[in-house]
Amino acid sequence: MLNQEQLIDNQSGVTDCSRCGEKVSAPSFYCAEYCGFYLHRVCAEAPVELNHPFHPNHPLLLMQKSPHLSGAYFCTFCHEFGDKFVYHCSICELDFHIKCALFTLNIAENNLKELEHVALHDPLISSENGDKKLKDVSKCFGCWEPLAMYTHFSLDCGFNLHEKCAKLPFKLNHVYHRKHPLVLQFNSKRLSCKICQETRRRGFVYGCSPCKFVAHTECASQSSLQVIKNTNHEHPFTLFLRQVPFTCDACGTEGNHVSYTCGTCNIIIHKNCISLPRIIKSKWHDHPLVHTYFHHIEDFRVLDCLICHDEVNTEHGSYYCSKCDVIFHVKCAMKDKDSYEIVENEDEMPNESSISVIERNDAGEATKIKHFKHMHNLMLGPFVGGYENSCNGCMLPISDPFYYCSECIFFLHKACAELTKMKNVWHHHCQEPLALTSDKAFECQECWHISNAFAYECCGCEENKCLRCVIALTPGARTCLKHVHPLFFYRDYEGQCNACGDTTRGYGAFCCKDCNFVLDLGCFSLPITARHKCDKHLLSLTDNDDNSYSESHHCDICEESRDANRWFYHCATCDTSAHVGCVLGSYPFLKLGSIYEETNHPHPLTIVNKKYYYPNCDKCGKPCEGVALECSKLECKYIVHWDCVTPYFLRHWWKWGM
Repeated sequence: MLNQEQLIDNQSGVTDCSRCGEKVSAPSFYCAEYCGFYLHRVCAEAPVELNHPFHPNHPLLLMQKSPHLSGAYFCTFCHEFGDKFVYHCSICELDFHIKCALFTLNIAENNLKELEHVALHDPLISSENGDKKLKDVSKCFGCWEPLAMYTHFSLDCGFNLHEKCAKLPFKLNHVYHRKHPLVLQFNSKRLSCKICQETRRRGFVYGCSPCKFVAHTECASQSSLQVIKNTNHEHPFTLFLRQVPFTCDACGTEGNHVSYTCGTCNIIIHKNCISLPRIIKSKWHDHPLVHTYFHHIEDFRVLDCLICHDEVNTEHGSYYCSKCDVIFHVKCAMKDKDSYEIVENEDEMPNESSISVIERNDAGEATKIKHFKHMHNLMLGPFVGGYENSCNGCMLPISDPFYYCSECIFFLHKACAELTKMKNVWHHHCQEPLALTSDKAFECQECWHISNAFAYECCGCEENKCLRCVIALTPGARTCLKHVHPLFFYRDYEGQCNACGDTTRGYGAFCCKDCNFVLDLGCFSLPITARHKCDKHLLSLTDNDDNSYSESHHCDICEESRDANRWFYHCATCDTSAHVGCVLGSYPFLKLGSIYEETNHPHPLTIVNKKYYYPNCDKCGKPCEGVALECSKLECKYIVHWDCVTPYFLRHWWKWGM
């Protein structure tokens, strides 16, 4: 056994304890054979089996390695990494550093000699280096509240600990659980606090094992006369310490633990719901959402949540947009912290419109507009011959209502024209809104189609979303020409699509609440009509084949068999039927006639679709059938396949399901 002076003489350098892995300090033991084996005295004398008062149901066993596969672990008390000796409970899967297990044992036995000479730091007095970092990062190992919030011991002691957490009484009689006393312990069962509802994996709790009752130390220590004032509600909330089942008037979910009440408004809520923000800006909606404790409905309508599509009980709390008359469950709106931000008032951050109105009719409808993505003014349809064109925004066939340009071939659905310049979308992971772009080739990160029409692009990750997907995935009911009921998008749905027969594979789907009708995103956004050289008429998207004669169930383009239960394109006049993939091809949403300049060719290239005449590709030498890039200079005969010169991410890589 060595004292400090002997330890210095024996060490050739910094030496670690072979049990705890920390730097050796006196008093300590070393091997008489001088093999470099050192032990702190505390580590050497640590019992093989520890009956810890904070874990009364099972003993903690001292092991050379954690029984986990790698032998490494994170300490249940301090949450620091360890790969040396460990106190372990295999039943509760608890792991403790030797020093943490013995230190908490001293706290349980009220033996605080180890802390007698450790300096205390008052949070009101900035007294140690790195105090700013301490406030931002460090948490007390006892309560896991910020260390700088209360008087705490100096970090030199090796533990982050508030003074009050080191001196907590071992037993506590609490008015909320009168049947048994509450005992200070580790939360080995990971139970949620009966007072605040939160589950905290680490730190001390007051618990009653037979009743499976747990309360955080700070929750158990609060006064039964506690009053909380909050700026989101005009009156204070008073603690109600009775275990009575209730429905929270703030979030609409059930509670069976401590609640808070406002006697003036006659409402009862969870503790966590006191701090609900009054107004939020959500990715799920274009306008700010206001929290209300109840919502008056004069026409007795049923209001469904725009996220989960289930009914919202308007007798309790919800988030509501008065401009659009849409509503959200509180739990749905607040589920993802990255999907919303808190704002001060309803008028903040208006989204800039993409259009400026030049003329309106008597009904107030914009009949003449200027869109920031087009050089000419646009007029509200109808327009003779307009229905044979595609929308320059989404590339779907034109349908009412729409805008057109009288000076050039340019069409926009009214819904596409009215989209804002910047937009938050719930299905994008970045915080910043997406910007509306055009005339740039991209791959949509939702449907995987290649397009050069309008898109929403993230300035951070540079991902693009096509307008078909942005509009389709806008929360709310959607209509489909092939189904009589409204459809709702469920992001977690997994099942079979009625159109193509494929499974949705976890990407979500549009589902009918009244029957078993399901469409995946790709099939929901299919063009209702399409043209192909196999027929002089427009082909219509058809959902079933009434012809029972099996030989008629073939594709008139590829001449392969066709599943009569899957959607297909059909001409009723000529009785032409074809697979969806055969009609649309690989690039149905590229704007033909537009310019593509991102190649090594000196002249701009025009996107064309070669249907009848197939000149040889200047890259691969094969005939250019289908989508190709042709030189815009008449004297230059340069032509190449789209797939021969474009980057890999702009090439069609998947197969149609039908």
